[in-house]
Amino acid sequence: MISRILLFLAIAAVLGAAALGGWLSQSLEPLTDEAEPVLFTVEPGESLRGIATRLQREGLVRDVEATVLLARYRELGQKLSAGEFFLSADQSPSEILDVLVKGRPATYPVSIPEGLTAVEIGRVIADAGLVDREAFDAAFASADLLERWEIPAENLEGYLFPETYRFPKGLDGEQVVEVMLEQFEQAWGQVAARAAERGLSRHEVVILASIVEKETGAAEERPLIASVFANRIERNMRLESDPTIIYGIPDFDGNLRRRHLDDASNLYNTYQHSGLTPGPIANPGLASLEAVVAPAESDYLFFVSRNDGTHVFSESYRDHVRAVDRYQRRRGGS
Repeated sequence: MISRILLFLAIAAVLGAAALGGWLSQSLEPLTDEAEPVLFTVEPGESLRGIATRLQREGLVRDVEATVLLARYRELGQKLSAGEFFLSADQSPSEILDVLVKGRPATYPVSIPEGLTAVEIGRVIADAGLVDREAFDAAFASADLLERWEIPAENLEGYLFPETYRFPKGLDGEQVVEVMLEQFEQAWGQVAARAAERGLSRHEVVILASIVEKETGAAEERPLIASVFANRIERNMRLESDPTIIYGIPDFDGNLRRRHLDDASNLYNTYQHSGLTPGPIANPGLASLEAVVAPAESDYLFFVSRNDGTHVFSESYRDHVRAVDRYQRRRGGS
């Protein structure tokens, strides 16, 4: 009698194991042969079971328990990454777990044009929903980052390299800023040797490049603009650049007035203060960095806007006055 009971239990165990194996095998198959990817978000600190439950709810896996068992068998429970991932119902639970552990999170493009200030860059990134303004502003003034990247300033203005980036959501402000600093370092590597030949430090190049960037939107003019500033510095002349004054005016309303030009309390007022500004006034691109380390050969000391995005360059003050008279004082005339 006992032997019959043992035999029955053994048969039941074999049948149970077979049924369990069949259930597990079926549960770990993809839900469908073909499906479009969907965006799935893993929240920071979310449990394995919570993730598996939502995977089933969103039609990505067949069974919560089978998915949990698989993850535990593969020792992946503590390795699932937070972030947004593109997953598909034609992936098996094993493939989905691989994406959540080793896959690249979904990323979003954000374009940073040349010549934006850090405040403007923070606004662009915040508007894209990637990092909030407070976190970006804190990173922008991080003493730790300034020390690590050997930037002799109170903030990172000038070193947030303009580029089209792709960022995943969930990064903190410092992580985003460091990506931009890494891009700057790559650009700096292309001009460092020529800067050394001209006796310019990295910070001096960035300051001058930021001014060049703000003075013209015409790419072909950057070396000429840079030559004007190089010539003025060589002759101990003030830079007399309007964009520098504007940078130093809190809440600038768009109208540069005589009182602004005369304001010596504005340390960025290059009509009142000789030499370079205390720091960069924007974040320059590679072309402006290159213009500063390799300016055009010229004797120009002045330039004035034609009001079409380009400038008239002059060697003498007399010619400059004539150009100002033609393009600024008689604007709209013959």
